[in-house]
Amino acid sequence: MIVLGIIIIAANLRAPLTSVGPLVSLIREDVHISNTWAGLITTVPLMAFALFSPLVPKLGRKFGVEVTILVSLIFLTIGIALRSLSGAVMLYSGTAVLGFAIAVCNVLLPSLIKREFPQQIGTMTGVYSISMNLCGAIASGISIPLAIGLGWNWQGALGIWGILSFGSILFWLPQAIGRRKQTSVSGQSQTYSDHVNVWRSPLAWQVTLFMGIQSTFFYVLIAWLPEILTEQGIGSNQAGWFLSIMQLALLPFTFVVPVIAGRMSSQRWLVAITSLLLLLGTLGLLYGSPNFILLWVIMLGIGGGFAFSLAMMFFGLRTTNAHQAAELSGMAQSVGYLLAAIGPTLFGYLHDTTNSWTVPLLILVGAAVLLFLFGMGAAKNRDVGSA
Repeated sequence: MIVLGIIIIAANLRAPLTSVGPLVSLIREDVHISNTWAGLITTVPLMAFALFSPLVPKLGRKFGVEVTILVSLIFLTIGIALRSLSGAVMLYSGTAVLGFAIAVCNVLLPSLIKREFPQQIGTMTGVYSISMNLCGAIASGISIPLAIGLGWNWQGALGIWGILSFGSILFWLPQAIGRRKQTSVSGQSQTYSDHVNVWRSPLAWQVTLFMGIQSTFFYVLIAWLPEILTEQGIGSNQAGWFLSIMQLALLPFTFVVPVIAGRMSSQRWLVAITSLLLLLGTLGLLYGSPNFILLWVIMLGIGGGFAFSLAMMFFGLRTTNAHQAAELSGMAQSVGYLLAAIGPTLFGYLHDTTNSWTVPLLILVGAAVLLFLFGMGAAKNRDVGSA
């Protein structure tokens, strides 16, 4: 049941965010905002991740992991509902609420896996990554058909994901009630065992920066890839499906890479492949032939799958217990998403200023190089308590 619960919860963690990208132009025209403000729709939840993630491990220890996740699912449903109401105020306030809710699950799921499946971290990370990214890909692909094809407008295309989050509440409720006391005792027993201040660990900072750069890549592409492709002459509906293809391309690798990484003492070869794929895919968007758009998008998808899987694996592989995993996850997602939050808004601003996507894409080229450098350190076989 806990495996099924992890799968269902993970399904909620990207769809409310990835459904926005294809709808940016509709939202911008309806709410009357600039590209910079439109970028904030993606940036706001990332800022919520950054601000709230360091507090989540403490909440998990105090109230229990399962109960904390249940409350976050309730707030996620409320946030989705608020965002689907008309007006800029509801749009941004609802987005902030759902961002805080997703932050809780982002931090606690790796810790839950470390606690419940210490010998199967790679497999379970792959399982929840598949669920998260599959729903994210579906959300991107059906946003335009729902909004335009069925006439639901952008509000309906975003609001439909409240059905999934509400269903998750009903499923997770018995799990939270049944395991609350056990989780509380488990959390207390680990609070002071093998305590490490991850904020002073060089290894933790390398994991954090790897997390931040790969998140920046993903959320920039989620926010702006359809717009980038539209300016290259591709229709908005087709551009939305290219965004889905990018996310579908990463699916098998979000399962395979964690399993392989869990069997390796060092993951440096995987880091090298990751950086190369993201570099070539970005250069393809910049200088490659439009006839090969599908290839560049698939390369970016596969590279993103490698990067995300490695980031999630490092939380378990570079720690010795669930408490350390939660602390490292909280730190990495706080600082990492703070870096990622800059991306979509910065890209929107640079596009408005230069009237081109060249400068933003060149920044992604540099990010691929930095991902390689920090990834080499994060992939070394050691843990935050000794490095």
